[in-house]
Amino acid sequence: MKKEKTMVSVLFMEFSIIFTVCLIASNILETKQMVFGPLHLTGGLLIFPISYIVNDVVCEVWGYRRASILIWTGFVTNFCFIAVASLADAIPGAPYWDNEAGFHAIFGLTPRIALASFVSFIAGSFVNAYVMSRMKIADKGKRFPLRAIVSTIWGEGADSLCFFPLAFYGVLPDEELPLMMLSQLVLKTVYEVIVLPVTIRVVGWVKKYEGEDVYDHDVNYNIFAVFRRRD
Repeated sequence: MKKEKTMVSVLFMEFSIIFTVCLIASNILETKQMVFGPLHLTGGLLIFPISYIVNDVVCEVWGYRRASILIWTGFVTNFCFIAVASLADAIPGAPYWDNEAGFHAIFGLTPRIALASFVSFIAGSFVNAYVMSRMKIADKGKRFPLRAIVSTIWGEGADSLCFFPLAFYGVLPDEELPLMMLSQLVLKTVYEVIVLPVTIRVVGWVKKYEGEDVYDHDVNYNIFAVFRRRD
């Protein structure tokens, strides 16, 4: 039986590349912790919110199923990066190389941190896409700015709620965890609001260029549905 070929747009491919680069870069930047007054932050704040913006654009234009493909692609590439980085960290360095400690500090993710990263990414990304998809149907395509902000709050909330307790419970003082989680949620949401005018223009341009504006009627929201064969 001859299978029908599925075409993937160049723009979707480019958004996928941006999405995965942001995820991998955020893993490296997360190793730096910063304090600005009462705010406890990580370097990942500089780039990780971009992945949620891309998630919003893809879900708004192409729908939840494409967003699922994007998320799982990001998960696989992120897993491969962490696996290779861990292997490189485990291999002893050359005798003349004196940066072993610095390399380990950046790339030597513990299994606990890696697990927290994987779980929080899947939870946050799919919650973000689900909220965006359901709100678009309820709003009949209107109020995209509200959808973008609300979906980010839910997605980033799920991400922080999973990552920080899994990664740092028992490592950081108990009173620091809620503050760090709240700081990340607030600042990432502010990040989304600041760049929202750009996001709105990008969504409008992509819809016009692609001729796409998908509504997820009768879509299967099971996060594993993307792996099932479609008739």
